[in-house]
Amino acid sequence: MIHRMRLHNKPFELIKNKSKTIEMRLFDEKRRLIKKGDIIEFENRTTLEIIKTKVIKLYKYKTFDELYKHFNKKELGYLRNETINVKDIEKYYSKEEQNKYGALAIRVELIEEAI
Repeated sequence: MIHRMRLHNKPFELIKNKSKTIEMRLFDEKRRLIKKGDIIEFENRTTLEIIKTKVIKLYKYKTFDELYKHFNKKELGYLRNETINVKDIEKYYSKEEQNKYGALAIRVELIEEAI
């Protein structure tokens, strides 16, 4: 199955250059459809560029706090000089959404350069 997700420029570029390998999302109805081996096409919200990735593994957590503890900051898309902060996810998902759905970490591998 092919899934389409939009990303801001920074995480898009980090996946494109293969340094970010974990995409974090709510484990909502849409993400419950994702399976190992599926394809995710990421669209850059700024440039509309698209890259294709393959889902290598899915990790499910009750909270993003748990998720953050299981991966290093590079995998999650943080730069060497940046500090990991679970509050960063609140820019995208409210506390209520997080409590309702839980967190999903999607390990991806770039399979096709930008379109």
